[in-house]
Amino acid sequence: MSADDKHSPTAAAAGTRWELPWAASGWRWLPLTALIIVADQAAKAWIQHHFFLYERLRVLPVLDIILTYNTGAAFSFLADASGWQRWLFVLLALAVSGVLLVWLRRLSAATHALPSAGLALIVGGALGNMIDRVRLGQVVDFVHAHWGLHYFPAFNVADSAITVGAALLLLDALLEARGERKGSR
Repeated sequence: MSADDKHSPTAAAAGTRWELPWAASGWRWLPLTALIIVADQAAKAWIQHHFFLYERLRVLPVLDIILTYNTGAAFSFLADASGWQRWLFVLLALAVSGVLLVWLRRLSAATHALPSAGLALIVGGALGNMIDRVRLGQVVDFVHAHWGLHYFPAFNVADSAITVGAALLLLDALLEARGERKGSR
């Protein structure tokens, strides 16, 4: 087993020991997680204080700021359910965040900066939206992109962090695959 294999998600699931000091691990990126949670909650508090429900401010021809709430998940998935989805999404956010934090702990911050940053962003976003679900029973959304009469579902800082984090994980996987392909020639 190589040094990199010890810090893979598979090794994390297999229960290998945590050999890195926490400051040398991906946990070095946890301040980014905290920053996302604080920025997300601050932006949502500001929007709720300054906007009425569905009040719209045109920022660009393709971008509005609007106060809206989502009781569901991405793209309002399960928004029309009777309320049980609130606790399902809270538990899901906690479980996924826990798994990602274990994975993050097993990564070397020095050699795995891209996936560490991605995981930190995803955890920050998941916990930011989870706080809304616990506190309000729904998620505050306020960024609304559109093109003509075609509207993308409203989103928030937490959603953006999750998306960017996932993109960083995909980029890391692509770069790793390219490196392996070049190395096998």
